[in-house]
Amino acid sequence: MEINEQIRRWRLILGRESEERFSGMADAALSPEQDLMDQALAAIYNYTHKWQDFSGKGAGHGPSDPQITRWLGDVRTLFDKELVKVIQNDAVNRCGLKQLVLEPELLENTEPDTNLAATILMLKDQIPKRSKDSVREFIKKIVEQINQLLEQDIRRAVTAAVNKRKHSPIPSAAALDFKTTIARNLKHYNPELKTVVPEHFYFFDRTSTTAANKWTIILDIDQSGSMGESVIYSSIISCILASMSSIKTHIVAFDTNIVDLTEKSSDPVDLLFGFQLGGGTDINKSVAYCGQFIENPSKTLFFLISDLEEGGNRAALLRRIEDMKASGVTIISLLALADGGRPYCDEQMAQKIANLGIPCFACSPQLLPELLEKALKGQDLSSLAKAAKNNKTI
Repeated sequence: MEINEQIRRWRLILGRESEERFSGMADAALSPEQDLMDQALAAIYNYTHKWQDFSGKGAGHGPSDPQITRWLGDVRTLFDKELVKVIQNDAVNRCGLKQLVLEPELLENTEPDTNLAATILMLKDQIPKRSKDSVREFIKKIVEQINQLLEQDIRRAVTAAVNKRKHSPIPSAAALDFKTTIARNLKHYNPELKTVVPEHFYFFDRTSTTAANKWTIILDIDQSGSMGESVIYSSIISCILASMSSIKTHIVAFDTNIVDLTEKSSDPVDLLFGFQLGGGTDINKSVAYCGQFIENPSKTLFFLISDLEEGGNRAALLRRIEDMKASGVTIISLLALADGGRPYCDEQMAQKIANLGIPCFACSPQLLPELLEKALKGQDLSSLAKAAKNNKTI
């Protein structure tokens, strides 16, 4: 091993505080990948945070740190599997999470928090059996809170956009809309006959309710380390959409591998535990996989929920998305689906996607129902992107 590489390894082992000492020794500058390693290790081994002190009754009422979730995700990408196990176990011990996962009663009294939930889900393999029920209940509390916040608005938005009660000029006795026909012909009431004599009949458009004419919504969800909060919101929203018979919903999770989670959509908690937070990113492969669900492009809404840190073929990804859009699919790229803060993303890739005419922005969960309704109605989303001004918008 050359001397420069040995120096860089020692620099990684000893941490950023040793950088000045190594600066005069040959070339000690870290490569971009080594710099990520350095940040990930520093987040765990140099970590000091209020979560470390669980001695008082107020433990668990402060905010958790979303960065630890991202760095734990980077760990899975940057280090060998055996090292990942060691580092994740150290994260539990050193980052104030040990008591949360080892003492069920402590987690029961912890205020629900999406960032903490994302971190716990990332460390789910380190959770002992006696704590699994408490962890599940903790996740369930968050699911119920978000569900209560969003479910009615999402259902209303989809129902308003996907109107199965459209009328058709084609007469059909089986499709007669009695209510509308009577209401609009009341002025033609005949006193002698004691009945309404309609001048115009209204018939439902029966083709709008067939499977071929249903909207298909595909959620392609990045499960890399920076997407923890987005994964939680996306899972709950996916389950709400999947429960609606008026649309078809597909839920796909990806890092460098692809997992189809559609069958788990009946329970948002089960769906969340199906994600494996952290790891690399191959967006192009996942978008290609999702292509099989596009039956009617003009009736397909494709959400790419990702930080766009593409580890696969970037040029192929842009071509694939462009072709998908050209076929008639409505595509929306969400850099984050979260309550607040500026999303961590590849701004260059986001700009390239935006240049294709594809909306590319962060969205708070409260804006999602309006986003869904406008997208399904084919309306311009630029005004909605501006409404997300507190987030990073491309």
